[in-house]
Amino acid sequence: MTFAWTYIDGTGQEVGGSHDFADTESAEEWLSTAWRDLYESGVEEVALHDRDRGRRMYRMGLGQE
Repeated sequence: MTFAWTYIDGTGQEVGGSHDFADTESAEEWLSTAWRDLYESGVEEVALHDRDRGRRMYRMGLGQE
């Protein structure tokens, strides 16, 4: 399987994406170290996609509330 993050800005527009990951655990582990840099560069939310099945797994905000 292949998973990847889509980056979403404050207006809800997709503004990029991550490289591919072999499993959700790897994708989530990578995000746990990268989220702050993404947020500081204008990414407000991310969505994890299962590329093989063509569906979004979930979406979450990066901001500190």
